[in-house]
Amino acid sequence: MSLKPFLLLLVTFWAAGTHAAPAPFDLTGPTIEVVVTRGKQILPIAEVPNLATGDKVWIKADLPSTQSVNYLLVVAFLSGPTNPPPESWFTPCKTWTGKCAHDGLTVTVPAGAQQVIVFLAPATGGDFNTLVSAVRGRPGAFVRTSQDLNQAGLDRSRLQRYLTTIRTLDQTNPAQLKDVAPLLARSLAIRVDEKCLDRIPQLQAPCLMSGQESLILSDGHSMSLVEALASSPGYDLLMEVSSSPQAGYGFYSPYINSVVDLARILDSFSTAQYQYIPALSSAQGSKMALTLNAAPSFHSPRSVLVTALPAVEKPQLPPMHAVAPEEIYCASQSNLVLPVEGAPLVFATDFAHDITLTVTGSDGKAIHLPARADGTQGGYVIDTARLKGANLGETVRASLRGYWGFEPYAGPGFQLRNTHTKEWTLAPNDGDALLVGRTETVHLRADSVSCIDNILLKDPAGKELRAEWKRTKPGEVEVKLPLQGAAPGPVTLLINQYGGNTPVPLSIQTFANVGRLDGFTLYAGDTLGVLKGSRLDEVTQLDIGGVVFLPHELATPRGGDTLTMRAQDSAAAIALQPDRAAAASVRLKDGRNVRLAALIEAPRPRVGLIAKSVTAPASGTGAIVLGGDDALPLGAMLTFSLRAQVPAAFAREQSIEVATADAGFSTLLNLGNGGLRLENSKVAVATLDPAKAFGSSAFGPLQFRAVVNGVAGDWQPLTTLVRLPTLKDLKCPASADLACRLSGTDLFLIAAVSGAPGFESSAEVPDGFPATSLPVPRPVAGKLYLKLRDDPTVIHPVALEVIVQPPTAD
Repeated sequence: MSLKPFLLLLVTFWAAGTHAAPAPFDLTGPTIEVVVTRGKQILPIAEVPNLATGDKVWIKADLPSTQSVNYLLVVAFLSGPTNPPPESWFTPCKTWTGKCAHDGLTVTVPAGAQQVIVFLAPATGGDFNTLVSAVRGRPGAFVRTSQDLNQAGLDRSRLQRYLTTIRTLDQTNPAQLKDVAPLLARSLAIRVDEKCLDRIPQLQAPCLMSGQESLILSDGHSMSLVEALASSPGYDLLMEVSSSPQAGYGFYSPYINSVVDLARILDSFSTAQYQYIPALSSAQGSKMALTLNAAPSFHSPRSVLVTALPAVEKPQLPPMHAVAPEEIYCASQSNLVLPVEGAPLVFATDFAHDITLTVTGSDGKAIHLPARADGTQGGYVIDTARLKGANLGETVRASLRGYWGFEPYAGPGFQLRNTHTKEWTLAPNDGDALLVGRTETVHLRADSVSCIDNILLKDPAGKELRAEWKRTKPGEVEVKLPLQGAAPGPVTLLINQYGGNTPVPLSIQTFANVGRLDGFTLYAGDTLGVLKGSRLDEVTQLDIGGVVFLPHELATPRGGDTLTMRAQDSAAAIALQPDRAAAASVRLKDGRNVRLAALIEAPRPRVGLIAKSVTAPASGTGAIVLGGDDALPLGAMLTFSLRAQVPAAFAREQSIEVATADAGFSTLLNLGNGGLRLENSKVAVATLDPAKAFGSSAFGPLQFRAVVNGVAGDWQPLTTLVRLPTLKDLKCPASADLACRLSGTDLFLIAAVSGAPGFESSAEVPDGFPATSLPVPRPVAGKLYLKLRDDPTVIHPVALEVIVQPPTAD
C-alpha cells in the first residue's frame, strides 16, 4: 500500500475526529546548509546525531537566485516543555539582504538548551515578534514538534534507504533480491514478507515495497500500524501504538503517527496572519533538503516552514553488535564482510563516520583498515589490502572504531585468522562407505575453516567438479560430493583458500554402488515393517512366507538407510506370527535376490476407547457456549475409559500417551503418576488435566496410544483441545450502520466473529491480536457467534447481552 491510499484509509477510521488526515511529505521545499563546530572539529549536519552546549552552528538558507519572496530565517533554542525560552535565544536572519544573506548565520548553543527549531517565514512587518510570542507562549508544543520532526526524519531515512536499494536492484539485478532483501531488512530493522521472496524475480520488488507504512519495525514486539488499524479503528489506538518500546537505536514511533501529531500541534497555532507547516529534513553532507506536506501560502494566513535540528542531549552511541560473535573471519579475504546488527541508523544515516577496522599485529602495531557500512551485505565491508605483507599472528583480534558524530566510538570486536596450510581430515566414519552413483555428504575438519574460497572434486581422470559446501560449526564444513557419474576408486578434494597459492588436497576413497542389508523388523499384526542397511533405493520388494512388502518411505540418516515397507496383502501380513528368525528374500533392481533373516516381534499394544466426559473448569467457560460435542477447554478435566485389547489385560508398566497431533506436546498417564486407574484388569479410567500436562500453548486435536516397555501402539483420536478467550461485554452504537465492539482478554484466540449463526458475514481477527477490544459485526438476532483458532470448524454462540450505547454529539 502506498502512503496516499493509507492516509485515505486513516481518514475513514478517524471520521469522529475534528482534524483532517495530513497529506504525505512529497513536496520539495527549500534547502538549508548547516555546519556544526565543536572545539576544533567541524562536521556537516549529516554527520551530527546530537548537539551539545557550546556548539557553534552555522546556518544558511540555500534559496534559488530567482526567489521572489523574501524569507526570514529564525533559529530558536528551547529548554523543555515547561520553560519558555528567553528572547535572547531567538536569532533572525534576513536571507535576502545584508551580511546574513551572503555569509549565513552562526549561533552558539546556550547552556540549558534542549531543542533547536528553525523557522522560514515570509517577511512581513512583525513576523519575528509573532514567532517569538508563539514559541514562548506554548514552548511544549514546539518541543513536541522538534521531537516528532527528528523522529519522523530518522524513520523516513531507514525507509527511503530500503526502498531506494530495492528499486535499484530491481532495475539492475532482480535475481539478487532473494539474497539481499533479508540482509538489508535486518540491517535497517525493516520487516520483509518472506512470501515475496518465493515469487519470480520480476515480481519480488513490487511485493517487497508494498505496505510501506508497516515496514518500519521495532524489535518485533509491537504491531505494525497497518495491523493495528485493521484490527481496531480509531486514533486512540494509533496513539497507543506510537508509545511502543524503543527499537535498539532509532526509536519506534510509526512514521505516520508523527505526521498526525505534527498536523494537530501546528494547526492549533493557525492565526489570521500565519499558519505553520512542518518540514521533514533529509541531510546529505552540509545540506538539509526540506520536504513539505502542504503547499506554502503567500496570502494570509501566510505559511511558516518549521523544521528541527538534532536535539541538544548526551550522545546515544549505537548498540551495534556482531551477528555471530563466536565466528572466526578470514583476514586474507579481499572484501571481508563483518555482519553486524542492532543499529539501523548506522546503515541509514552518516552519523557513524570515519569507521575503520583496527587490527593489531604480532609486533604490536595497529593497522587501520577502511570499513564501509553496506546494508545489502548485512554489515561492514572491510578492505584488507593493507594486510598484505603485514606481520600478523595466526589469530588476531580486531574491532570497529570511528566516530558517532563528534564522539569517539568503539564498536564490536571480531576474531580474524590468516590463511595457512592446514591439516584437513574427514569426520569419523564419513569415509567408510562413500558410494558412487549419487550425491554423498562428508564433513571436513580443521582448526579453522573461515578462509575457504571453494572446494573442488577431482576424479582419477583429472576432471574437476565444484562441490557445494557450508559451515556447520567452528572448525567443520559440510561438503556435498557430486558422485553421480564417478567411477569407484580414489578421488581428491581440492580445498582452495583466500590468499593461498595452491589448493590443499585431501584424498578419499569411493566404492561401487552395492547396497548392504542389515535386517527387517515387523510387529505381528502390522502391515508396515522397517528394512535397515545402505543403498536401499536399490530394493524393489521383500518376501516373507509369500507375503510381499513394497517400498513405502526411504530415509537416509547418518550411519545407513531406513526403508519403511508396506504389505501388498494387509490381511496376510496381519496373520504373520511372531518369529525371531523368519526367512525373507530381498529383490534388488538389478534382478538379484538376497536372503535375509527377518524379525517378527510380538504385537504392539492396543487399547479401545469406551467413553469420555469433560468436567468444566471451576470458572466455567464464560460467555462462550461451546458448540459441538468434542471440545475440551483448557482448564477442564478429561476423563476417558479404555478397554485392553493387546495384551488382553493392563500391565503395571503400561502407560497411555496423550499428545497433540504434531507431537509437540505429550504426556504419559500410568498407575505410578495417578493418571491411570484400574477398574479391573481389562478396563482402566484415565484422567487428563491438559493445562497441567501441556501448559497454555497446546491446542488442537489430541490423540492417544498405549505404550508397554517402550513399544508404542498406533495413535487414535481422542478430543480437540481449545483455549478460550475471556469475554467482558458487547457494546453497539445506536446506529445500525456502525459496527459493535467486543471487549475481553486473550482475543487473539478468536479466529473470526459473525453476527449470524450461519456465519454468512464475518470479520477475521488478525494473527497475534494483542488488544482488549475489537470491532465486530452487529448481531442479527441479538446474539454473536465466533470461531476459535484452535478449532475453526466449529461455530460457538456468545451469551452476552448487547449493550446499546446512546448516540454521541458527532
